Amino acid sequence: MIGAIDLDLGGAPQDHRVVVAMSGGVDSSVVAALAARAGYDVVGVTLQLYDHGAATHRQGACCAGQDIFDAREVAQRIGIPHYVLDYETRFRDAVIDRFAASYAAGETPIPCVDCNQRIKFADLLSTARGLGAAALVTGHYVSTRRLPDGRRGLFRARDEDRDQSYFLYATSQPQLDLLRFPLGDLSKADTRAIARAIGLPVAEKHDSQDICFVPQGRYSDVVERLKPEAAEPGDIVHLDGRVLGRHAGIMRFTVGQRRGLGLAGGLAAGEPLYVVALDAAQRRVVVGPREALASRRIVLREVNWLGDGTLEAAMAAGQDVYVKVRSTRPPQRAVLAHGPEGTEVRLADGEEGIAPGQACVFYESPGGGARVLGGGVICRTELAKPTLSPAVA
Repeated sequence: MIGAIDLDLGGAPQDHRVVVAMSGGVDSSVVAALAARAGYDVVGVTLQLYDHGAATHRQGACCAGQDIFDAREVAQRIGIPHYVLDYETRFRDAVIDRFAASYAAGETPIPCVDCNQRIKFADLLSTARGLGAAALVTGHYVSTRRLPDGRRGLFRARDEDRDQSYFLYATSQPQLDLLRFPLGDLSKADTRAIARAIGLPVAEKHDSQDICFVPQGRYSDVVERLKPEAAEPGDIVHLDGRVLGRHAGIMRFTVGQRRGLGLAGGLAAGEPLYVVALDAAQRRVVVGPREALASRRIVLREVNWLGDGTLEAAMAAGQDVYVKVRSTRPPQRAVLAHGPEGTEVRLADGEEGIAPGQACVFYESPGGGARVLGGGVICRTELAKPTLSPAVA
């Protein structure tokens, strides 16, 4: 089960220094151990991003501290140097503040995308270069491979249940050329088996499920502290213009939500209701029937293109792609197009509950191992069946 890894750097492994981003979990620990066993000059780096003790107002409730301890223990076990870098200020500015602002604007953001793009694959990659590293290596379940033109492409993990490409679409081409992801062809079970065989102390450590700076899952506490206007009350309005009730802040809602509406079990005249839009300017939560959730056109911003040629050429040609609009959903057929507001994705079949702030990621094909062609942030959608009353438009 313990196999050697080749980071595709050319020459002998001992001729290359690599930096491994060590989170304290089993995935990055296995990557560091395998790279060291292969003979690479490995330096482990852990980022101090957020003090969870401050987040929960409980002294000693610092999960990040435990992760740092675990990473240091693994580094000592496998015999590599280990450093902890304090990125708290940068993380707050580049990730937490943007997260809160997005919720206040009526969106449902993905802070992991910002963290990867703006911290791990920007600042940390710069640090790796400063240490003389030929590559930055992480424990993400994706792969990079050399393309015919010499660039490196980004590919989905073979194990679709573990695939993390949705959160990495914003990685730039220069960053990809220096990144390596050795776990792309492994399952989680394989990774844990390797950890046990090597004797790593984190072999049975549970995966983190929460957003790292929201350890108790109460993201609304963070948003309300930074953007109190997101907690201001407003109306819950039906698509037909009826005011059905009041809410305690748009930050508590997301497009597609049914539970927690506070409307007699989410019903109006026997009709199940869903959140179909959030109007931050008017502090309105717009609800309607399930069929009102279906969208066929998605407008994107902050688009990153990793495919062949240019994004403009792909849009002009109406390039066929497969897209994911939520991390847990399967890819759906679509075409890229240039619309009046910029980059558009036109879905072959309607997709329900597409939330602004989430990512729309492009793939070459629908299965595991597919090449990632890029993606962007969902700005807005066009309903498959326009039903919005002029009263709430």
